[in-house]
Amino acid sequence: MPLLIAVIVLAIAAAVIFEFNPHATADVAVTHTAVFASHFDLKGDTMLVNSDVAQDDIYVLTTVRITDQLRLPLFLKDFTATLTPTNPDGSAAAPISTSAIEKPDLPNLYVTFPKLKAMVEEQATEPLYRESQIDPGKSATGIILLHFPVTQQAWEHRKSAQLTIDLYHQQPITLPIP
Repeated sequence: MPLLIAVIVLAIAAAVIFEFNPHATADVAVTHTAVFASHFDLKGDTMLVNSDVAQDDIYVLTTVRITDQLRLPLFLKDFTATLTPTNPDGSAAAPISTSAIEKPDLPNLYVTFPKLKAMVEEQATEPLYRESQIDPGKSATGIILLHFPVTQQAWEHRKSAQLTIDLYHQQPITLPIP
């Protein structure tokens, strides 16, 4: 009889702990996505540059809201993304992975691409940086800036794009980029 009571008390305690502890680390949502496309031509006929070279790049501004659902703070470690373009036949091409632009690189990027800076300012949200802390029960909203060496057409016809948010002391969170 005492053993049965002990088992029932432990089962009730486990059920209460399970019910009142959060089942997810964080609630994460992409609230907005914008794309800045750049194209430049390098013209020359020297030993270094044998002929004309063109390069297309896109910068994806992904606005993310992260809400800490734990009783502990969350620490943002890294932001990475994977783009899976589409081949001309409609099949998935080789994935392209990138890491978000880092805070020290933003000023130079804004000087190079003033329109990109204007797009970031239009969002009325600051960039979300690595090593940021989100307190328990609080939210953080910010822009994650990603660079992919593809054309805007390749982005628009992609098979998929995913953002992974790595956290210290927690499992990474992966979500689609619309």
